[in-house]
Amino acid sequence: MTHEEKRAWIMLVVSVVGYAAVVLNRADGGPLTATPYVGVLLWTIGGAVVASIVAEIGMGVVSPGASRAKDVRDREIGRLGDHVGQAFVAIGAVSAMLMALAEWDWFWIANVIYLCFVLSAAVGALAKVIVYRKGVPQW
Repeated sequence: MTHEEKRAWIMLVVSVVGYAAVVLNRADGGPLTATPYVGVLLWTIGGAVVASIVAEIGMGVVSPGASRAKDVRDREIGRLGDHVGQAFVAIGAVSAMLMALAEWDWFWIANVIYLCFVLSAAVGALAKVIVYRKGVPQW
């Protein structure tokens, strides 16, 4: 497994676990809009950044001699994964704009933006992992 594929796995796991475990479990049986969201959002983002850094350091400790050089294949896979994930950033922006125009609650606007960032990271990383396993598609 290449260094870049390991990084894709880290991104996939951290983004999905961070969103699912922290944000979705905060309702405690009450309405989601009544939960304190700002602190949770900031702690989740900060925790995901720290978890990614710790996982990268751990990956370096476990295999210190592993090559971190990127070849053409790694760059192509990275570009493909980024293109796949970018669609969700645009979807999130348009959705948030429409929700703001419809005067939805701030919770839902913030949540749709954050969800689309998470989906962008997770789907992009998943695409990278799949392409690393199956090969670069020939267009």
